[in-house]
Amino acid sequence: MSSISIIGTGNMARTIGTRAVGGGNTVEVMGRDQSKAADLAKALGGGATRGEWGAAPAGDIVIVALLYDGVVPVVAQYGDALAGKVIVDISNPFNSTFDGLAHREETSTAEEVAKAAPASASVVKAFNTVFRHVLEKGRPDVFIAGDNARAKTSVEAFIESLGLRPLDVGGLKMAHWLEGTGVVTVGLANHGVGNLDFSLSITELPVRANG
Repeated sequence: MSSISIIGTGNMARTIGTRAVGGGNTVEVMGRDQSKAADLAKALGGGATRGEWGAAPAGDIVIVALLYDGVVPVVAQYGDALAGKVIVDISNPFNSTFDGLAHREETSTAEEVAKAAPASASVVKAFNTVFRHVLEKGRPDVFIAGDNARAKTSVEAFIESLGLRPLDVGGLKMAHWLEGTGVVTVGLANHGVGNLDFSLSITELPVRANG
């Protein structure tokens, strides 16, 4: 099982933390509001602990569960405390109308995190294409992107411990398109599907025999 630190105390932090504890992982919660972090750790149970904000996370995998505009500043604030860690960015940088991305260039929050993080850290994009309550109650596929194969392997193992299927879409530059896929899910929720009770998944066709 994995050793996880979650930076953030919101709904996604609670949902991922709950599944992480249920999967037998060691979980640490870190938040600016120490009392909220302590309360969440207590609510998660399973030996979850509260870490000190800004201190070196105990987990090998550090999940940054914050709104997109806070992700890069917090990674920069943590600085060398994240050296050697696998940093997982789960954010969606939506624009104000939720029909596009907030950044105008072909970049991603995850790629900007990689610029702000220590050189020895590895960044993986994950979980951003899954609505929170679907992650809480369902078994959605989880798309991931990253440049470091070892880091992706560790994140895949963590996702599998949650009872979910990780699907690798490629290098970290693909995080831009995963964030775009997040926009697509909102469009589907507002139009084609009409609700939030779904997730995107891959269906593999059976291999046909030659002849």
